[in-house]
Amino acid sequence: MYETIQTLHSYFAFVVLAILILAVINALTGWFGNRLFTPEKDFRVSLFALILSHIMLLVGLILFFVSPSGLNAIQELGMGGLSAKARLLAVEHPFTNIIAIVLITIGWSRHKKFLEAQKKFKSIAIFYGIGLLLILSRIPYDQWF
Repeated sequence: MYETIQTLHSYFAFVVLAILILAVINALTGWFGNRLFTPEKDFRVSLFALILSHIMLLVGLILFFVSPSGLNAIQELGMGGLSAKARLLAVEHPFTNIIAIVLITIGWSRHKKFLEAQKKFKSIAIFYGIGLLLILSRIPYDQWF
């Protein structure tokens, strides 16, 4: 079961990163290009990024609790006994990504409060962009590919 969830988490990450990058680029081009915020494109792209990132978070949390390098490693070795690689997987990656998803959610919630298109795009661009940067900063690239 662990290997299946880990494979799902790894491959699904490509999809989530791609849609987050698309949502950030779309928001930046809308913000700086003075476009109107359309429900057919802009709303759906940002909503799809929000939904996929939350699904990824759920898969990641399941993986955290069944993984030998997640919660089990912390319980067995303690925080001081973890190597840098184990600490990245057990502590830094999950908690940084939780913060990233919270920021993405804040960006989504804030954009709904605004009526002006530029403020909507700005909220999505900033919060989704910071969330994307946080996610990219804590990916275990040596184990991912």
